[in-house]
Amino acid sequence: MAEGDTILRLARRFEQTLVGETVSADAPNPRGKAAGIERLDGRRLERVEARGKHLLLDFGEISLRSHLGISGGWHLYRHGARWRRPRASAWAVLSGGGWDAIQFGGPTLQVMATDRLRRDPRITRLGPDILAEGFDEEAVAVAMRRDPTRTLGDALLDQHLVAGIGNIFKSEACFAARIDPWRPVGDLSEGELRSVLAAARASMLEAVESGRHPHRVYKRRQGACPRCQGRIDSRGQGDANRTTYWCPRCQT
Repeated sequence: MAEGDTILRLARRFEQTLVGETVSADAPNPRGKAAGIERLDGRRLERVEARGKHLLLDFGEISLRSHLGISGGWHLYRHGARWRRPRASAWAVLSGGGWDAIQFGGPTLQVMATDRLRRDPRITRLGPDILAEGFDEEAVAVAMRRDPTRTLGDALLDQHLVAGIGNIFKSEACFAARIDPWRPVGDLSEGELRSVLAAARASMLEAVESGRHPHRVYKRRQGACPRCQGRIDSRGQGDANRTTYWCPRCQT
């Protein structure tokens, strides 16, 4: 699933290419037509915002909300360049200023009134964005401790507590902070919670710049821990049963 670092990178790419441009909008795939993409045709892209795992494109009175999930993706090409996927599979094509932005797949692509989007509970109920300027680790740590029985790894994925962290950075942040993701948050000090959040933020900001994700423990099932050479373990965690990776030897 696309995590907050991917969405922030996309927002920056839009700022460098299409923000300020009047776009032509097309929806080759019926899913895009159902989302209302063609309503954007002839409108100026005024601003773009990354909010956790949501990409918000503001066209004045109307906006586009995109959530890529596991399968979705935005591709940006110079106008006329060859696409890596067939046109018929594109949900949205936004063209302007010599660039094409194409969205393929994903669970959510929706055009709606901007005022309505600002009130949408899927946005208003998001927790603080882990990558936002002025991110307050202390406030998030306090919010996480309100459910003391919840395990750390599960709490880190709750977008109502902190927005933007996904399965990769959940596992990698706990590893970097040397904390067991299966410990209940009530057993962790505020300092320990803040250290995990700081590790997640630092690692994700690095990924924004590099475009690469760490794999010190993530998907290293039964591989060797790069720190202690112990075996990496993995199993599903939380109601969604998202797989967590950790080193039982050096994460306590």
